[in-house]
Amino acid sequence: MAGHSKWKNIQRRKNAQDAKRGKVFMKMAKEIFVAAKQGGGDPEMNPSLRLAVDKAKANNMPNDNIERAIKKATGDLEGVNYEEMTYEGYGPGGVAVMVKALTDNKNRTASEVRYAFNKNGGNLGENGCVAFMFDRKGYLVIDRSTTDADEDEMLLAVIEAGAEEMETTDDVFEIYADPENFSEVKQQLEDNGYTFTTAELTMIPQTLSPLGEDEAKQMIRLVDMLEDNEDVQDVYHNLDADEEILAQL
Repeated sequence: MAGHSKWKNIQRRKNAQDAKRGKVFMKMAKEIFVAAKQGGGDPEMNPSLRLAVDKAKANNMPNDNIERAIKKATGDLEGVNYEEMTYEGYGPGGVAVMVKALTDNKNRTASEVRYAFNKNGGNLGENGCVAFMFDRKGYLVIDRSTTDADEDEMLLAVIEAGAEEMETTDDVFEIYADPENFSEVKQQLEDNGYTFTTAELTMIPQTLSPLGEDEAKQMIRLVDMLEDNEDVQDVYHNLDADEEILAQL
């Protein structure tokens, strides 16, 4: 997992920008809709929905918006239907890119995603062309300022909760879990009094692809353009760039 923090810095930056643009609520609503559609509208009985709701609340989404998305999914309110789509391809310098989308118009979304790749030095590939380069993991982040636990205490709590791995920086504990027991790991740590700045199922690159300054900036423009698309929920990639370059972005 080494190097994942650097990769996550870009995603955290983009998440903050999306919130400022006001797009994050729409993306959260779609995620809640699909989770409720697939597993029912009760978060206590539907772990995917519970995770989506927790994520929405962490982004300060109003409860009325959350309830509306659930009711649309369960048929209590009229609404559109969204499909989950995954697009894979390569960015500048061969960086692996996966795009997760929720859309009510597959042709529109595919066209817009392809355009973003082409405009920014990449190319959209076939399904499966880069998926093998990523591992699906549960990912939890605990800000060290929110707990008195030292690294040894935190590691013991993580092991007892059933997580797979923990990385430590000066600022945070990063915890990785198998997707199958992610909800249980999260719940046990919450029961022990820990709170999270991030709690999500994500795709972790197995290796990172280094780029120079020009290609790294082009790659960031690709990520920006993809994440500006309202149909796009998440963009995963394996970019590795110098910290000084990332600090300028």
